[in-house]
Amino acid sequence: MSNSLNAFQQRIHAIVTDANLNPKQKNQFLALEAEANLPYMPISNEIAKAMEEGVLCDMFEGHAPFKPRYVLPDYAKFLQNGSEYLELSAAEDFDDALNLLTIIYHHVPSVTNIPVYLGQLDDVLMPFVGDLTDEQIYTKLKRFWIMLDRTLPDAFMHVNIGPADNIICRTILKVDAELKQIAPNLTFMYDPAITPDDLLRQAASNICECSKPHIANYPMHAQAYGDKKFGIVSCYNSLPLAGGSNTLVRMNLKQAAAKANDSDDFIENVLPSYCALMIELMDARSSYLHEQSNFFEGFLTKEGLIEESRFAPMFGIYGMAEAVDALLTKEETSARYGQDEIANQLGHRISAKLAQIVENSPVKFGLEGRALLHAQGGISLDEGVTPGVRIPYGTEPDPVSYVQATVGHHQYYTSGISDILTIDETVKSNPEAMFNLCKGALALGYREFTANVASNDLIRVTGYMVKLSDIAKFSECGSRTNTTWLGAEASERTGILDRAPRVVSMEMSPTYR
Repeated sequence: MSNSLNAFQQRIHAIVTDANLNPKQKNQFLALEAEANLPYMPISNEIAKAMEEGVLCDMFEGHAPFKPRYVLPDYAKFLQNGSEYLELSAAEDFDDALNLLTIIYHHVPSVTNIPVYLGQLDDVLMPFVGDLTDEQIYTKLKRFWIMLDRTLPDAFMHVNIGPADNIICRTILKVDAELKQIAPNLTFMYDPAITPDDLLRQAASNICECSKPHIANYPMHAQAYGDKKFGIVSCYNSLPLAGGSNTLVRMNLKQAAAKANDSDDFIENVLPSYCALMIELMDARSSYLHEQSNFFEGFLTKEGLIEESRFAPMFGIYGMAEAVDALLTKEETSARYGQDEIANQLGHRISAKLAQIVENSPVKFGLEGRALLHAQGGISLDEGVTPGVRIPYGTEPDPVSYVQATVGHHQYYTSGISDILTIDETVKSNPEAMFNLCKGALALGYREFTANVASNDLIRVTGYMVKLSDIAKFSECGSRTNTTWLGAEASERTGILDRAPRVVSMEMSPTYR
């Protein structure tokens, strides 16, 4: 039969007959094929060449984007007002609030067709606690957590909690450690002026149990958004609340560095040239979304849950490690990224230049006319190139040296940067060491602290979660979760399982004196 089909029909046939995909997953892949069958939006020959050479990548968002990459609705406003479109009255109690959230999540789009932002849930739910007991809250939130994982089985789905201490925050941490689900992903906001140490200890202990949550430097994120209205979504992406990201375009710094004569040529000539093409591509993609797709005519905009002006392109980069090493090799220097100070300082120079270019480059549809710089966490197709500004897998130094080598980058990446530290399983008997490592990294200027524990079944890939046990059996029976196949592909292609577990010792001070 397949011999009589054209190439497009053969791809469709392969999807509908794939024994490892469930019907919902087949629908998603079929939709991607349909959109990719449209002609690509008009772009210049220079952009097309840069994409063909692998310097620029549009993250496979589609040839004609009809929804933003990431959407962050104002869920507090939704619970307060209800929705005319969804025929829902305002929430009156805790059960109402959970029910309304369950409904609206299915109407929030993203690049994955699953909502990537579920809200700052402690802020959103605390007004509805009333006279519920701690045990009642625990039971309701545990059922809600299970529902999320089973009905929206996607590891890019993300909840925020903190920095304030409250019963919702602590209960979510308790439930997440118990259930050890891949979804939802979780970020705990930490503010040394607000967050008590014992709450941060609980979050750090959770990392020992299930490699969650991310721990975000709340003051650093809040400073980047003057109104403090932001959320962390998908893997670890910081974006405006009631807005989001209209598109994410990324640059492979390794491929760009191959075009340069030396580090000065790269920073002064090659990098600005490709950045200009990035801006063009982001403008082309966001213009189609804002001007032709009619997305912003929907109920989320009309009911004030999102604002078109609060969407911005994400200016992503990856392959910093390989770029630095390649440039230093051209200069006949043997220093290596993550290991030697001269290499680390060159990386910091590149990040500073990128931030300067983004700040000085207007975009057509951005936050106050600008894109947001992002250290992109890689995708499963990346081979021989390290995500974001991370140190290559298998060459990681001890955790303190890792933090000291990369902390200089964190100030520049407004819309997210993540270094995944892989910690030896001995930390489980010494969770205070994880607490000290986390607190010290944030005090030094880490924007986001993330760690895997080597013996956990639940691990991070680029920022999203997978279970090693699910990867092991994926080729035989598939998976009910939408992101297991990405983790399986990444484990084969990108070396994520080669991360070197490091011991973190109890005696480290919080500020690494």
